[in-house]
Amino acid sequence: MTKFKSQGFSNTFKNARKGFRLVLKSEMNIRIHVAAATLVVFAALLLKFTAMEFCILLFVIGLVIVAEMLNTAIEFTLDSIYHNKYSRMVGMAKDISAGAVMFATVISVLIGVILFGSKLFIS
Repeated sequence: MTKFKSQGFSNTFKNARKGFRLVLKSEMNIRIHVAAATLVVFAALLLKFTAMEFCILLFVIGLVIVAEMLNTAIEFTLDSIYHNKYSRMVGMAKDISAGAVMFATVISVLIGVILFGSKLFIS
């Protein structure tokens, strides 16, 4: 058990919603990812994706959004600890976390090309 009082199940969801709203307000990239994800989901519905295709699509969308949120959390944490002062190591950590987002995004785009390409061009 921790020394902090348990916050309860409903407060856990309240804090999670607060965190998601915070990242949506503060990060342009996450808004772009969410907008693109919304369009992709609607396109998948129009093309009548199978349950498996839809699950794969939702998984990679989630992967990118989670990567972006973790990147943001890492950046905020490092900026807070180092009071926004330049540090080579902090810069490297931020670059690595941004690289993780880019990698997740590239993989999700490739999976999207395969899924949508099979519906649009191989029918």
